[in-house]
Amino acid sequence: MNTIELDNQYVASTYKRFPIEIVSGKGSLVKDVNGKEYIDMGSGIAVTSFGVADDEWIAAVEKQIHSVQHMSNLFYTAPCANLAKALCDKTGMSKVFFSNSGAEANECAIKVARKWAAEHKGPACSTIVTLEQSFHGRTLTTLAATGQDHFHELFQPLTPGFASFPAGDMDALKKLCANGTVAAVLIEMVQGEGGVIALDPAFVKELAAFLKEQDILLMVDEVQTGNGRTGTMYAYMQYGLQPDVVSTAKGLAGGLPMGATLMSGKVKDVLSYGDHGSTFGGNPIAAAAALSIVERLTDDFLADVTRKSQLIRSLLEGAPGIESISGLGLMIGLKTTKPAAEVLAACRENGVLCLTAKDKVRLLPALNIPDELLIKAADVIKAACK
Repeated sequence: MNTIELDNQYVASTYKRFPIEIVSGKGSLVKDVNGKEYIDMGSGIAVTSFGVADDEWIAAVEKQIHSVQHMSNLFYTAPCANLAKALCDKTGMSKVFFSNSGAEANECAIKVARKWAAEHKGPACSTIVTLEQSFHGRTLTTLAATGQDHFHELFQPLTPGFASFPAGDMDALKKLCANGTVAAVLIEMVQGEGGVIALDPAFVKELAAFLKEQDILLMVDEVQTGNGRTGTMYAYMQYGLQPDVVSTAKGLAGGLPMGATLMSGKVKDVLSYGDHGSTFGGNPIAAAAALSIVERLTDDFLADVTRKSQLIRSLLEGAPGIESISGLGLMIGLKTTKPAAEVLAACRENGVLCLTAKDKVRLLPALNIPDELLIKAADVIKAACK
């Protein structure tokens, strides 16, 4: 049996995989089992921040493998501590809890919010409010937080204590908060799974002011938007926000499983001994990998991410078959005249791998993708959209 046959027989049928087996790659180029080369415009859904088999990433991982691959969190390890400091230095946050995924990072954020609210406002204050069309994970609790009904249908009953409102509708939020039971509001600055839609700055400003006035925590889900993806370390920085809690994952460790929940001074001491834990959270290898990513996200590098975003947008804007472009930085959504699946198939045939989000084509290339590959991929995408 070949890989596809083995996968179909033995792996749970939760993914609608493309009919391609990827076996190797370097940077933003990957090869399938037949030797065909593709420009990778998805980077593992915003995970391989510096592309496939990045030399600095490999060196950091390999060095740590030869030292210690894992210790329980009953012991200190330098990669975990150094990564936490680096993240706090770059954000102004105060403490970090490490986990293994975006869903886990959001679970931690929810626990922080509920404990903080219980201690400061009473146990009845426990509701977490999110936006409609949001996506926060696939555990039962983060599914409950996700503001899309179709994710809920098969898994009732979900964890209680969540409510959603349409982005931009402050009146709806104020109604939800009127009874004094809202502990926190959790938002994505760009709703990735919701269609790569960036939030309106005026709405965000009004939201933040209202939450501060009401002493409700502001939490930002930066699982997909974080770690340089949108042209700043975190997307909330482009909105002038100072969140109380930030969750992130995906591109943080460049391809190894890692989530992080960043806590501001306001909530940094909410979690105490025994309140939370993770066997693999802060794993030395994952932390060493993440440190090799975070240290390279300098102001100059992030400015170049923005430049690359402007480059590909200029190449695609107004092209036949492309109706609109959304997103921030190198997190881009294309509304196409043709069905997105049809565009993706044509792109694959011609050596470019893209993704979808709702009815859009989604582009999430490596942050350091060379200009020449970006231009070549744009040409293939434009041809597929005609």
